[in-house]
Amino acid sequence: MHKRVVTLGEIMLRLKAPGFERFFQSPLLEATFGGGEGNVAVSLANFGLDVSFVSALPDNPIADAAVRFLRAYGVDAGHIQRSGERMGIYFLEGGANQRPSNVVYDRAHSAIAVARADSFDWDAIFEDAGWFHITGITPALSESAAALSLTAVQAAQARGVTVSCDYNFRKKLWQYGKRAPEVMTELVKYVDVGIANEEDCQKSLGIALDEGDYEHAVATGELDTARYEALAGKMFAAFPNLKYQAITLRESFSASYNGWSACLYDGANFMLSRRYAITDIVDRVGGGDSFAAGLIYGLHTGMADEDALNYAVAASCLKHSIPGDANLVSVSEVERLMQGDASGRVQR
Repeated sequence: MHKRVVTLGEIMLRLKAPGFERFFQSPLLEATFGGGEGNVAVSLANFGLDVSFVSALPDNPIADAAVRFLRAYGVDAGHIQRSGERMGIYFLEGGANQRPSNVVYDRAHSAIAVARADSFDWDAIFEDAGWFHITGITPALSESAAALSLTAVQAAQARGVTVSCDYNFRKKLWQYGKRAPEVMTELVKYVDVGIANEEDCQKSLGIALDEGDYEHAVATGELDTARYEALAGKMFAAFPNLKYQAITLRESFSASYNGWSACLYDGANFMLSRRYAITDIVDRVGGGDSFAAGLIYGLHTGMADEDALNYAVAASCLKHSIPGDANLVSVSEVERLMQGDASGRVQR
């Protein structure tokens, strides 16, 4: 039995224009729930792990529905604090071909943004836990959310819990007067497993490579893996506490067609995953979260490092075919893709 995984962050009401419509092209928005750390929790529960999601939500029927959503997928919601006045919302317009997806946030002063670190029972939260996951999204919300995030990683480390962090940079969120590197550099000192893309390393932590044009590489698909090995090396030099640094490699030919792969560095060995060409993206929101969940699952259950990396990439490849934030796939489905069955033929 693998020890419980804990994630902490904000679950939001997700309001999406139907299909690939623009906002209010028809007078409808599809209502579901999502948010980085909650997405990771749902993925891990689908993979069969014992997982708890920690957050703050107001005491109202919309938040009740969010809790039911988590519980429906087997996520423990017992450590969600009911406090604050409102639940965060995000609006999503799904992009297609050359038109990118667009996110509009409405999450200022949400329950998690005003929650205090000392209002959570960290002993209870981390009892029997073996892994803790957080992202760079929560510390971007507010000064108090940043303090909550730092307290959480310190509490996890003090109890011998493995800590992973997806550095997720969200430029639309960092509005309270601090730059991302000021906050994230302190947080990552307590992290064992770092997860990022190149932009996250640069914008969240201020760690960048001098040579090469990242934006050009993403747009053209001309990714030079040697630069990612160099970037991972710089991460390890800056944060000697790291045991692994994963970097996702997305080649964005259009909103509908991406190349998708990743690399993993353990301080000595640089591993590169299989690459998938995803030609008809259904919903790429949550793609990074599904990678993080796959990597956590692989490492936490004792897979070889390279297998854990390939599991994570296969899991996140499949997420691009599923509407909504959450990656609703099973271990067997991920393993089937890992073993080379990418035909998409009907299973019967």
